Amino acid sequence: MKKLITLAFAIIILNSLIYAQESKVQWATIKSANLKCWECKERLEKYLTIENKANMEGGIIQWKINLLQGEIKFQFYPDRVTVDMLRTALNNAGFDADKELATEESYKMLPPICKRATDGGGPQPRMPCHIEPIH
Repeated sequence: MKKLITLAFAIIILNSLIYAQESKVQWATIKSANLKCWECKERLEKYLTIENKANMEGGIIQWKINLLQGEIKFQFYPDRVTVDMLRTALNNAGFDADKELATEESYKMLPPICKRATDGGGPQPRMPCHIEPIH
């Protein structure tokens, strides 16, 4: 009986140590001037899904994109992903991240609607692009 109680106590202690070592999740908000339309959102979500599995060890838990504000909120594990890594991922997908501009190659691959407003992208008069298209 003593062995069973000792074993149960050891399991409880080990379990609490494992959970204590997990880092707490964090939230980060990143602005993007050229993240304003539904097509941009879909493109970025596909990229982030692949990037999260391939290079970020599944460190991104979730993201929420606000097209009207041109921002994305990330929930992530800080022991696997940093805010700089998130910005780099956005830049590599063709989107500006805060004050860091997208990589030139990736930006060129974006459809015209996803370009910066200075390049003619984003919402046009009487043509909002933040509303999901009806299929």
